[in-house]
Amino acid sequence: MSANTQFGIYVHWPFCAAKCPYCDFNSHVHHGKFDEDSFVTAYVKEIETTAARAPGRLVESIFFGGGTPSLMKPQSVGTILEAIGKNWQVSDSVEITLEANPTSVEAERFRGYRAAGVNRVSLGVQSLRPEPLARLGRLHSVDDAVAAVRLAQSIFDRSSFDIIYARPDQTLGQWEDELTEALALSDGHLSLYQLTIESGTRYFDLFRAGKLKMPSEDLSADMFEMTQELTASYGIPAYEISNHARPGQESRHNLIYWRYGEYAGIGPGAHGRLIMGGARHATAAEKMPFKWWEKVIETGDGLVIDDTLTWDEEGDEYLVMGLRLREGIDPARYQALARRSLTATQIAFLKDIGFIETLPNGRLRVTDKGWPVLDAVVADLAA
Repeated sequence: MSANTQFGIYVHWPFCAAKCPYCDFNSHVHHGKFDEDSFVTAYVKEIETTAARAPGRLVESIFFGGGTPSLMKPQSVGTILEAIGKNWQVSDSVEITLEANPTSVEAERFRGYRAAGVNRVSLGVQSLRPEPLARLGRLHSVDDAVAAVRLAQSIFDRSSFDIIYARPDQTLGQWEDELTEALALSDGHLSLYQLTIESGTRYFDLFRAGKLKMPSEDLSADMFEMTQELTASYGIPAYEISNHARPGQESRHNLIYWRYGEYAGIGPGAHGRLIMGGARHATAAEKMPFKWWEKVIETGDGLVIDDTLTWDEEGDEYLVMGLRLREGIDPARYQALARRSLTATQIAFLKDIGFIETLPNGRLRVTDKGWPVLDAVVADLAA
């Protein structure tokens, strides 16, 4: 199966122990009674309905995201994986990733996930410094984070962890020291995200009120450049603008997104991209967990959006996703999706200013100089 036609499944578990001040994901803190087994029955039903709409796929990857999926019982994960296996064919080499927070990590729980079929864990470490952890609203300590990473490495075939940088009041030297520690701790994959201020978050309110001092654009650019250089020197180069891996350790699930493959979204607020009836559909489910549960029980799925994308929209999405990758995009595939070619004059202009380049295999990619202004490069090419 080619990279363009690979199929993955994203499973969203929406619950968290606390809402972080920077987070705009579909996550919810629930303090009341909760029947997890009953909730999981809706996942099984939505899987059955989705498979009936999009049959015959070979599942190459499954990703449990959130929220905090590591709050789930291992039995719940196993039930969902069993339902996927009953409704689609699953590759013998399937990658099954579960996101986890260090506060919910226990050896017995991790072994339960491994026994259920999970073979890769992604840990939300976010910082290796105590004060930034507290400011980010994280409930774990640095020691908790390091212990969780090492435990994951001892139980799962592959693991990764996230770090947020370009944080309030962070200096270039502080980030270099912290990144060096993270690289020494990593066993092959790191996700390194610059902090962004998103509308609807506590950080957005603080920033708008002038109570949150973010790094300047120049400092953020210097941090990004240093990140690329240091990760490459450790043999964990960027394969995507925020993701770094040794060869062979890349996230296969995220590559399906970035290579514009197909994926089903299961769970509250989950998005999908499915080719049905010769057209690519953009799907999204009800965000509120218990409204989603009621809708699935009543109708079989939680969908509130099921739009057929236009050719232009497909082309734009391919650019937005594919140009994040170091491997770049295939102009011929863009033409097949958008039913038009990229504009030669725009390509020439962006090459002249050093923002894009053509590789020997004909693919078009953003250069190191262009990556920090990726959004502008994509907008120019899509115009």
